[in-house]
Amino acid sequence: MPDLDITLRVGCRLVYEAAGPATLLLNLKLRPGTHHAVMAEALTVGDRLPFDEFSDVHGNGVVRVALRPGANVITHDALVSVSSRPDNHELVGMEPVALDRLPPELLRYTMPSRYCDSDKLTNFAWQNFGQVEHGWPRVQAISLWLHKNIEYRYMSGRPDLSAWDILQRGYGVCRDFAHLAIALNRTFNIPTRYITGHLPDIGFPDPENHMDFHAYAEVYLGGNWFTTDARFHVPRIGRITVSRGLDAVDGAFSTIYGGANLAHFQVYAYQVAPGTVKVGDPVDISRRLDNRWDVVTDH
Repeated sequence: MPDLDITLRVGCRLVYEAAGPATLLLNLKLRPGTHHAVMAEALTVGDRLPFDEFSDVHGNGVVRVALRPGANVITHDALVSVSSRPDNHELVGMEPVALDRLPPELLRYTMPSRYCDSDKLTNFAWQNFGQVEHGWPRVQAISLWLHKNIEYRYMSGRPDLSAWDILQRGYGVCRDFAHLAIALNRTFNIPTRYITGHLPDIGFPDPENHMDFHAYAEVYLGGNWFTTDARFHVPRIGRITVSRGLDAVDGAFSTIYGGANLAHFQVYAYQVAPGTVKVGDPVDISRRLDNRWDVVTDH
């Protein structure tokens, strides 16, 4: 594991208003990674609401909660150590893996899915990227094209739009950028998966200060998974994975069954000085050390 020299606080507070009995699937717990270590983590599920935990088919940790009528408060809070090195700094072994040598469990990541309708994008993909060298050069070309040609429009997300729909519309949110990148890479038989998680503003300030869950993609090349994020198209520091899957169906932070709605939504991801905050302390964005161009490390 690389030197973990930055401390992050990540989490969320969600309030669900239930009109009657309802069941909630929560996909909030952090996944382990090679570039981060979870130092402390706490998930509070209402006022002693009944729940159970399980792993889904993609290995995501899911909590199933029985909501009660009225307000149900869910909080997740974690302290995480991450590396100050950016995405894909270990760019080695980037050659595509031939289909007849792909691990069988990865073949599903080359196929169309609910939101990544790659079968509709084949002609577009080959016309625009067919002449680019297969592998990482083509992945990067797809990312750059999306970054330049699809407008990021905050709060424009809709749950019924697929990658094909976003290409026709020309704008979307991070999940839409991820779906398009996934679908286009899958047309070239590159296994590509959907990732959701936290992304602090380390070395990349966000003047509008929008703190939210972030979605992007990973491609499988040379026996390893590499990040591709067309929303920014620059290497970033401090990604914390929450879930992986075929598309947003597998990456939803919550799925509601019954009469309930999300009444309050707060997500945060920011750098803190080590030893200055504990899990469960009040969230104080004013104490953040990031949201600046230079990178501050713990030592």
